[in-house]
Amino acid sequence: PHPNPIEADLVEGAVAITPYVKIDQQGITLITPRADKGQGAYSLQAHLLAEELDVNPHQVNLDPGVPSPAYYNSAVLEEAVPFGAADNSWLAERARGLMQVPAKLLGFQITGGSSTVPDGFEKLRKAGAVARETLKLAASKKTGVPVAQLGTQDAHVILPDGEKIHYTQLARVATSIKPVQDVVLRPATAWRYIGKAVKRTDVLPKSTGAQVYGIDLRFDNMLYATVRANPGMGGSMVSFDGSSAKTMRGVKKIIPIEGGIAVIADNTWRAFKAANAVNIEWGSPPYPATSEEMWQQLDNSLNEDQLDNRYKDIGDVEQSLSGSSVIQAEYRIPYLAHAPLEPMNAVVLAGEDSIDIWTGTQIPRFIQQQVAKRTGLNEEHIRIHVQAMGGSFGRRLELTYVIQSVEIALAVKGTPIKMTWSREEDMTHDYPRPMQKSVARGKVKDGKVEAYDLSIVSASVSSSWFGRLMAAPPGPDITIVAGAWDQPYDIPHYRVSGYRAPEMVPISSWRSVGASGNGFFHDSFLDELCYAAGADPLLERIRLCSDGLSRKVLEAVGEMSSWNGVAVGPNRGRGVAFVLSFGVPVAQVIDVTHTSRGIQIDQVFVACEVGRVVDPINFEAQVSGGVIWGLGHAINCQITYQNHAAQQTNFHQFQGMRLSQIPKINVRGLENGSKIRGIGEPGVPPAAPALANAIFSATGKRLREMPFNKSIDFV
Repeated sequence: PHPNPIEADLVEGAVAITPYVKIDQQGITLITPRADKGQGAYSLQAHLLAEELDVNPHQVNLDPGVPSPAYYNSAVLEEAVPFGAADNSWLAERARGLMQVPAKLLGFQITGGSSTVPDGFEKLRKAGAVARETLKLAASKKTGVPVAQLGTQDAHVILPDGEKIHYTQLARVATSIKPVQDVVLRPATAWRYIGKAVKRTDVLPKSTGAQVYGIDLRFDNMLYATVRANPGMGGSMVSFDGSSAKTMRGVKKIIPIEGGIAVIADNTWRAFKAANAVNIEWGSPPYPATSEEMWQQLDNSLNEDQLDNRYKDIGDVEQSLSGSSVIQAEYRIPYLAHAPLEPMNAVVLAGEDSIDIWTGTQIPRFIQQQVAKRTGLNEEHIRIHVQAMGGSFGRRLELTYVIQSVEIALAVKGTPIKMTWSREEDMTHDYPRPMQKSVARGKVKDGKVEAYDLSIVSASVSSSWFGRLMAAPPGPDITIVAGAWDQPYDIPHYRVSGYRAPEMVPISSWRSVGASGNGFFHDSFLDELCYAAGADPLLERIRLCSDGLSRKVLEAVGEMSSWNGVAVGPNRGRGVAFVLSFGVPVAQVIDVTHTSRGIQIDQVFVACEVGRVVDPINFEAQVSGGVIWGLGHAINCQITYQNHAAQQTNFHQFQGMRLSQIPKINVRGLENGSKIRGIGEPGVPPAAPALANAIFSATGKRLREMPFNKSIDFV
């Protein structure tokens, strides 16, 4: 095991029984190392720990902890193996298990990939159980009562006569006891929190405005800063003239940083105003200048020389698609920004031999490593204080803003600096979801789907992201085809090919990553084939489905929506979509009305299989939020480029769904599977194709390019 990271800073009489549980005379602290960016991760981790530790998660302290390899994510790399989630063969399971080896060796502490629940479901419960049994042993040593006669309840060890000893009273004794590792987890019948409708630990502060985010931090003698970097991502700064900005009120310093300039002032607004007054000459970045040129780059990459992977290749696709009656379609999706409500920010205090950083992040160890690399300081002297985040959707898997903040703080050592990006800087310097194109061909026979060939072309998210943090991995990038190649359909002639385009704009993971676009490509074309065959689109998906769990999900959404294959009425339409992503099969049915003002989305039905619904209330919130996220971006959003720069600079040009547009969303979580799955992302991919399929049902018009508002109006 990795060393326990909280042992080093323990006060006298405190004990860190595991890396997740700290107890001293003042109270109990649960360490929740998976980042909370609004999805309830702190609360969920606390409830898993509390279930076995036998404490009330609302009556303990929660702490995200320090960066440490002890908090490696054992589940996040499983998606990288070339085995579909429905493949439960020995080889597939072995490959997934082996991915824990690099995760542990690298100390891969990361929040992402809907992995918080799969990673923590057993690990955190065991950590709580180890602490509980160790405290019982401490009570036994203190009282002489055999452990077998002791119980626990609400942070107390219970003696046979009913006497209670609070855990805090046992901390000092526990310091001399080796943690009890031989523990038995409680059966589901004894659970108090898991599977129950519980209150999130952050519901009160977030409901009252008391929640503190990174952007809220204040320190004595703090100065404020912002930056302006090359609008062309990765481009250089040739020169700058800050003479007029230097004389503006409150400005303390203007300094060059990598790729741009920083302004230090006595408040953020004055820093923003001064940064805009600096005249800067920019160099050109190494990618095409316009979106049109980028689309051409994708077209040029759709050839066998650029073939990256072909994980799905069944039957004889070329022979089956020879001759006439071949159905063809092309689909496109644009770059998309993450656009979280809280813009990127960090507070940094640089000393002579140490640096303290306060920020919201999903990758604290990577920040620690990169700052150490750039400053020459040892990693243990880079202290990361992880903050709650006002959204992320993958945005805080990056660290550019932190590196900039450190550069600024080093110019004024000994003074805390709060660096905040303007909304415009945040939007235009995002690492977006990649633009992608797909070409699809297929055939139907005797009222059934007979052949399916999908080619997807995209730059590599993995190479771009890993290349910034450590090194681009060798070999194929499975994210190029994720959510397409691994769909559990038994189509006689079935092929999915991924083509790797050269990197253009630097890109990153966006909520549901490759499946966010590939689900649209794959399911939309499957729907086209179903209609061409004259088959009921839901029943044909069920017929083709080769995975029992996925089939039950499709059947469930049909039951929920009372699907009967009959037209739902004049000017109305109904569409179904299914996408398996992150191991979670999700089916959605969307009902729309074609009004004189445009398409109105009336209702959404969602069924998904996660093995175990850990928190029913938050589960429904995550699925509903994924639907809204998927629909809003499908309808309204795109990032386009001109002169190397993103043209959309704020929310007025990148609108999500309005409250008045949000439909009634009905959610059902199935628990038929044996594996525990996460739900933060899987609800996103089916939303766009289900909507497009519903619009076709209502209007007869196929939408093959996002955003949909380029082709049709919405109420």
